[in-house]
Amino acid sequence: MSSSRNVKPPVFNPLTGAIRALAMDAVQKANSGHPGAPMGMAEIAEVLWRRHLRHNPANPKWADRDRFVQSNGHGSMLIYSLLHLTGYDLSIDDLKNFRQLHSKTPGHPEVGYTPGVETTTGPLGQGITNAVGMALAEKVLAAEFNRPGHTIVDHFTYVFLGDGCLMEGISHEACSLAGTWGLGKLIAFYDDNDISIDGHVSGWFTDDTPKRFEAYGWHVVRDIQGHDPVEIEAALKAAQLETGRPSLICCKTIIGAGAPNKQDSHDCHGAPLGAAEIEATRAHIGWSHPAFEIPADVYAAWDAKAKGAAEEAEWNAHFAAYAAEFPELAAEFTRRMAGDLPADWQAHADGVVAQVIAKAETIATRKASQNSIEAFAPKLPELLGGSADLAGSNLTLWSGAKGVSKTTGGNYVYYGVREFGMAAIANGVALHGGLVPYTATFLMFSEYARNALRMAALMKVRQIFVFTHDSIGLGEDGPTHQPVEQTASLRLIPNMDVWRPCDTTESAVAWAASIERRDGPSSLAFSRQNLPFQARSAEQVAAIRRGGYVLSEAGTASQPIAPQAVIIATGSEVALAMAAQQQLAAEGVAVRVVSMPSTNVFDRQDAEWRASVLPKGLPRVAVEAGVTDGWHKYVGIDGEVIGVNRFGESAPAGELFKYFGITTEAVVAAVKKLVA
Repeated sequence: MSSSRNVKPPVFNPLTGAIRALAMDAVQKANSGHPGAPMGMAEIAEVLWRRHLRHNPANPKWADRDRFVQSNGHGSMLIYSLLHLTGYDLSIDDLKNFRQLHSKTPGHPEVGYTPGVETTTGPLGQGITNAVGMALAEKVLAAEFNRPGHTIVDHFTYVFLGDGCLMEGISHEACSLAGTWGLGKLIAFYDDNDISIDGHVSGWFTDDTPKRFEAYGWHVVRDIQGHDPVEIEAALKAAQLETGRPSLICCKTIIGAGAPNKQDSHDCHGAPLGAAEIEATRAHIGWSHPAFEIPADVYAAWDAKAKGAAEEAEWNAHFAAYAAEFPELAAEFTRRMAGDLPADWQAHADGVVAQVIAKAETIATRKASQNSIEAFAPKLPELLGGSADLAGSNLTLWSGAKGVSKTTGGNYVYYGVREFGMAAIANGVALHGGLVPYTATFLMFSEYARNALRMAALMKVRQIFVFTHDSIGLGEDGPTHQPVEQTASLRLIPNMDVWRPCDTTESAVAWAASIERRDGPSSLAFSRQNLPFQARSAEQVAAIRRGGYVLSEAGTASQPIAPQAVIIATGSEVALAMAAQQQLAAEGVAVRVVSMPSTNVFDRQDAEWRASVLPKGLPRVAVEAGVTDGWHKYVGIDGEVIGVNRFGESAPAGELFKYFGITTEAVVAAVKKLVA
């Protein structure tokens, strides 16, 4: 049966039959899932995975493996079938457990759950964007480590994607940059099946996709019959030879190919085929085996273990020769792919913080952030910086920054006005390994990147998000640029550490802690306006890493006074808290000031530490120039929170703080109310 678009139907065989059978059987057993894409892309998958993909099922983390991303992650039974058939640690029982609690085969591919899955996909468009980041990482690392006669970084990034990925705006952001950067090792297969959940896409997706990608500067292969292995093979080989441009192979396919009554219809996109249709499909494709039964000869034909082991062994021999000639480079490459910090990192970080304390500068924390980058980056060549067209405002450039271009590597990326694409590309960079990305924009525009921030936290990737202009304190640009709810909402993302430093010392410590974190991303919120340096003891400096600590106790160090209340503050509002403490002391009211640069980190501390910082029974006031709801967990039902629960205004920063009541006088009044 051919489709209405004159797509040449498959010639069914046992190799692709195994994919189709596993996909439809697993979805049927789970009673949910998406069989259409795996069945429609079986021939494309067979050509790529059996004939071209360089990977070793016994070592999914081999450094120079090809990366494979299934951007249309709803079709997850395709990648699960491929991983199982080629010999990864993914059993037939794992496939039977598709979409069940704690299984290795969740509904959408998730990195860390399934060996061989390179990134978590499902939110359409982000998989292709992660893949752009992986290809960018390959380019940057190749430029840094390869030497004449020694090519140790040389692999492709392959992507499967569908109409939905291309409709999402993020695909425009990422694919435009991929063309600009000339990512010739990036090859994408477009599953052009004309179907999405609502039906045939001709009513809402009529782009000339090949022209669009040609305009981006991609190598485009049009109108490939996606069920013809000969055409697929020829297109793939042509793409591999195109080293200066990424490639898009446009494959005309039939969704659900092989299901005689439901193929070429949205009926097979996101629902089980049903028992009757599965039996009809078995007969139609010539697959006579029971559910989840794969013949030994089919397993043998798919098995990639021996081939993968040989490919990795060959690379290991090349790397040994490289290490003999370039031992320092080889050691550096090994360290970075392992994600380890330099052996003397701690001493260096401590030295940076000590220098910051010695300078005691009153500057904007965005400038303190730039100074931190300047101090840390020479020690960490793995840092790959970037900003969404705001380098001069975010202050993310440093003296050793070198921009990545079409013809060169580098350590800094000019992303243009593409916040979402930037964050998701950097996720791909982090997933690839060997580089630690930091990205930047105004805190307000974290909203554009929001789902990539969530995905970074979900995947536990090592990325540092730099957000400047962190409050109404940015002033005249007004409410469109003044974040009010953003810091609070970032704190709500599980596994995201959010830091809002109050001065140069906290900024340096926040940077160091974020660099050292290996189990998730960090968001750093910095001010546009200058903030005063706060003096601390050595113990207090060490305590910054605990997220919240006593910055100033009532009385003096030599004559401490039992506090009557606690003021909790972050960022620019710490200075207000300190001023309020002095004014209250003059009026005979003793208060403790707690700086809490990271509520997330503070919440992970043991109960003893948290109680020592915020003793039970003491009235508490929190002050932060943002929405107030999140602070009630720290001040309690009887405490006071001073903040901003409405959108901002356009005016100089000083006037805005007075207008919104974020003042020393307001903090003093709140404390007096509680201790009266």
